[in-house]
Amino acid sequence: MSYANKVNFDEKLSAFSEHWSPKVVGRLNDYEIKVVKILGEFVWHTHEDTDEVFIVLGGKLTIQLRDRDVVLGPREMFTVPRGVEHCPKADEEVSALLIEPRGVVNTGDAAGPLTAVFESLID
Repeated sequence: MSYANKVNFDEKLSAFSEHWSPKVVGRLNDYEIKVVKILGEFVWHTHEDTDEVFIVLGGKLTIQLRDRDVVLGPREMFTVPRGVEHCPKADEEVSALLIEPRGVVNTGDAAGPLTAVFESLID
């Protein structure tokens, strides 16, 4: 049995500079654990088949929903239920952790130029 190396989120976040491009830093069963840098407004989108968890490591993130905004600070999390349209945004850079099933596309049903290419930072 092999064991993974420990993961330092600050080190992984310092390995890239692009926004809206989640990087896999770990796996748990059929889930991927990703770090992402967020700046500006994303696209309105839905994940029909899965919930999406946002855990803020640094900064202030707003998850826009059609009926309200959810504002998250460091060490806070929010789960967007499957099928709920949402649009993350940040006025200043945010670092966040995402936990999603393998293969989830970041733009969900919206696609477009912000759709990230799969990248792994696992050693």
